[in-house]
Amino acid sequence: MTVRTLAAAALLALAAGCSSNTGPAAPGPPAPAALVLDEHADGTTVRVAPGTVVRVELHSTYWSPAAGDNPRTLRPTATATTPAPSCRPGGGCGQVTAGFLAAAPGTARLSAHRTTCGEALACPPGQRAFTVTVTVG
Repeated sequence: MTVRTLAAAALLALAAGCSSNTGPAAPGPPAPAALVLDEHADGTTVRVAPGTVVRVELHSTYWSPAAGDNPRTLRPTATATTPAPSCRPGGGCGQVTAGFLAAAPGTARLSAHRTTCGEALACPPGQRAFTVTVTVG
């Protein structure tokens, strides 16, 4: 065999070994649905399906992270406080986030609190608490 024939045979063998037709990839499980709640949801009741990710995003670092009263229904996943990079000291600029997974049917209440709405500025009564009722079912 010539060098040219050997090279062609090697390329064909290599191409045959690299091409495997297994068909289209099987789809993975769908991503869980997500619901984002912020200050505008205060005092409301929302309904979600099991498997839904519920995220509470409150827009001031003076808020406590939201906490739930029924971890069997809404399982906590993560909390984070993210200050805004260009905030003046004492401004409270940024976001407090808490995540939950709707794990089982039932009802849970999510709540967060703050006493300060700015440096040396007490919050008026209507801005001190955040509460949302979540029904999973």
